[in-house]
Formats: sequence, C-alpha cells, structure tokens
Amino acid sequence: MPSRQVGFPVFDADNHMYETRDALTKFLPDRARNTIRYVDMDGRTKIVVRNMISEFIPNPTFSVVAKPGAQEDYFRHGNPEGKSAREIMGEPMKSIPAFREPAARLAKMDELGIDYALMFPTLASLVEERLKDDPRLTHDVIHALNQWMYEQWTFDYEGRIFAVPVVTLPIVDRALEELEWCLERGARTVLVRPAPVPGFEGSRSFGLEEFDPFWKACVRAGIPVSMHASDSGYSDVLNVWEPAAEYKPFIPTAFRTAALGSRAIEDAMAALTCHGALSRVPDLKVVLIENGADWLPTLFRNLEHAYAKLPHLFPEDPIEAFKRCVYVNPFWEDNYAEVVELLGADHVIFGSDWPHPEGLQDPLSLLDYFGGISDEDVRKIMGGNMVRLLGLESKIAAD
Repeated sequence: MPSRQVGFPVFDADNHMYETRDALTKFLPDRARNTIRYVDMDGRTKIVVRNMISEFIPNPTFSVVAKPGAQEDYFRHGNPEGKSAREIMGEPMKSIPAFREPAARLAKMDELGIDYALMFPTLASLVEERLKDDPRLTHDVIHALNQWMYEQWTFDYEGRIFAVPVVTLPIVDRALEELEWCLERGARTVLVRPAPVPGFEGSRSFGLEEFDPFWKACVRAGIPVSMHASDSGYSDVLNVWEPAAEYKPFIPTAFRTAALGSRAIEDAMAALTCHGALSRVPDLKVVLIENGADWLPTLFRNLEHAYAKLPHLFPEDPIEAFKRCVYVNPFWEDNYAEVVELLGADHVIFGSDWPHPEGLQDPLSLLDYFGGISDEDVRKIMGGNMVRLLGLESKIAAD
C-alpha cells in the first residue's frame, strides 16, 4: 500500500531502469560489433568502450546495486560525520525484477502510489561522451540501445510506463530518422543529452539553426523533449584544474562538488536560449529531469544582464522564452516553493529518481516538504503538468 493516499494522478517524471548486459550490444550492426564489450577485472565486470575500460558506472551489469534512496539522508542533511562513500551507500542488494521488467515495475509503482512514470535508461549516460569523435558510430550505438529498450520495455507500457528512447544529434538527418523510428513505436518523449553536440569539425550548440528541423519535428509530433542529467563532457573543464582519466560521478572530489555543480545544465540552457532556438521554435517544450533547480537564479540573472546590455542580439526577452518553453524537475531536496515562485507552478514537475540511491525510497514522501504550495499547485506538480505535456488527459478522464 502507498504511504499516503492522494486524490489525484501521480506522475513520476524521473524513474530509471537498470539495463541488462546486452542492452548496448544485442542490436549493434556488424560494423560496430566490437564497440561495446565487457571484461572481468579482479572478479568484477567492467564495460569497455572502444577498448577503453570505463569506470563511469562502477557496476555496469547492475547485478548488485545500492538500495533505492540509500543516500537520502546524505542529500537531505549532508555528511557531518564524514562517512565514506561506502558507508553512505549502505548494504547493497541484488537487482530485482522491478528494476528490469515493465510488468514487475508496474506492480511496484502500484505499491508506491505512482500512476505514471517516465522510465529513463541508466547505462545510456556514458555512451555519447565516449564516442564523441565518431558521430556515425554514436548514432549506431544509440539506435541499438533504443531497439533493446523497445523490445524489453516498449515505449508505452500499459499506458502508464513511458520508456524514453535516446536521440543523439551529431548528424541531424539521422537524428530525424531516429525520432521518426521512435514515434512510430509510440514514444511519448525522447531524451536529448544536455551538452554541446559533437560533430565532424568539433562541437557546437544545439541552439543553432542547424538543429531547428529536429526541434520543429518534435513540436509537430506533439511531444516534449526530455533532457536528463548525463555525462555532458565537463571532464574537459575539470581536467584543466584537476586532471583525471575519466569523469567518475560516484567518486566525488571537493573541487568538483564546489566548482562544477550545475555548470553543464546551466550552460546547455543558456545556449538553447541565447542561440535562439526557443524563440525560433516558440512551441518547443523542454523538460529538464534530474538537473536540479538551484542554478535557475544564476542563469536568470546572467540572462537579464546580457539582455540589458545586448538587446539587439536577442529576438525576445530570453527569460520569457525560457519560462514559456522549459519545465523543471527540481532535485527532491530543493525548495519546491522557491522554484514555483520563480517559474510558476505550471512549469514545475515531480521526479523521485527511483530506484537510484540518490533518489527517494518512498516517492510520495516528497509531499511532506511542500509547505507554502497550494493544493492546486501540488496537484499540478505531482502529476497534472506531465499529464498535460504527454497528452494523457483523455485517458485519465476515461479511467
């Protein structure tokens, strides 16, 4: 039974699957067959991307994982006792069917009181950055992942679980083909990495006109674009100050925690706004998942200053463009009332990050921290806004 009874549909915009070992390899074309492999090292399985062992995800098979919400106290209260990462994570657990299979997950959602969920891949976050110098190969691997995801989860399971396929943008024509492939199979949204887009001649902003055909295709299809936190390539920034072979999100350093913070998503949204995509494609809907919200005041202040000094470089007030197009899922430990004050309740959405250790063990427990938010706005945040964005109103009315 859910921990709380609510009188409205609950839509969790940040759920995750734990992929099986063949998720990135089962559907790889022959030309990319050896791109992704697994090797055993000292009794542990590691993923190999083009002959380079990656530690980005320490246990890429997810056979044993941290318990959902294991870091909840850490993110809510900090670490005054100076516990080690291992101590904070607590005792691990073996993966259960609800982490890997849609039917079992649906039963778990019923137990947790979740009516609908976006279901994001976990392993996908390492792919694009490690293949960024080969755009064609990147598209091949991403399509293989989407094929696996569709076979394992579908993109619309029982009208309640919406697995989110990935669209990578280096070659726009292939991105459009991938989008169409996903839409034909029922995708309700697609995942775009919030990062500079690699290309044959270096990286560039996805806010440039080159990418307008993709954004416009999403608008025509009536779907929002999801941007979930990922490896956005900011190891290049880190390495100027703190050299390391690879960005390892689960092995934090003091400098990275203090200095990098929300740099990637702030830069990505500044690019999407300042390079004009939100104004040229004014009906675009962008949903920011697991990127937090504490960076919003800084971005808005910087946009305000830039617009005051260089109004001729903006087609419209950039903050108004942002507020029209962008929807934000704050971290569960953020102050939701402050985000509502800044964006308006219509553009704030709920996500628990279940079953990741940095997420909530009990997603509905977030309701305990909604002081100062009206009941009507709570209903919007906890489900109404996502129901509207995904066009589920008629389904809910029928139910």
